[in-house]
Amino acid sequence: GGVGKTTLAQLVYNDEKVEEYFDFKVWVCVSEDFDVVRVTKSLLESVVRNTTSAASKVWESDNLDILRVELKKNSREKRFLFVLDDLWNDNYNDWDELVSPLIDGKPGSSVIITTRQQKVAEMAKTFPIYKLDPLSDEDCWSILSKHALGSDECDASKNTALEEIGRKIARKCGGLPLAL
Repeated sequence: GGVGKTTLAQLVYNDEKVEEYFDFKVWVCVSEDFDVVRVTKSLLESVVRNTTSAASKVWESDNLDILRVELKKNSREKRFLFVLDDLWNDNYNDWDELVSPLIDGKPGSSVIITTRQQKVAEMAKTFPIYKLDPLSDEDCWSILSKHALGSDECDASKNTALEEIGRKIARKCGGLPLAL
């Protein structure tokens, strides 16, 4: 946690070129409490909000089959980007139930997931898997000094003690941008 997975996905999601490329985009926070009905409902509600074709409120149903049919109908022949943030569930059957309605999207449609677990990414068959590594101590110091001192460079001749303390703090953050 804190290495920047969600931040990177947000940068992609909010990019101007991404906005122009897709007919619609949907962001769903999944978290540890994975419930295929809840996630499907969230996707459907967002898709319906982004399209003009659906006036019904079938997403109020808890019937997964009805929800999946509606999701498929509303995303068919559209180029979409779905971001499933913080996915923990590595059960292939749950994943298959969630994404099977999406196979009729226009070519170029994409699903991005963020996860802390390699096995979740492998189960979801998201390729390529992009693994974020912790930052180097030097990069940590650069971020910390920029935020603490308002610049990328600490004037070593004036702030030797301050820089030494700052570098120790940066190392203790373990390469995690969120901690910095």
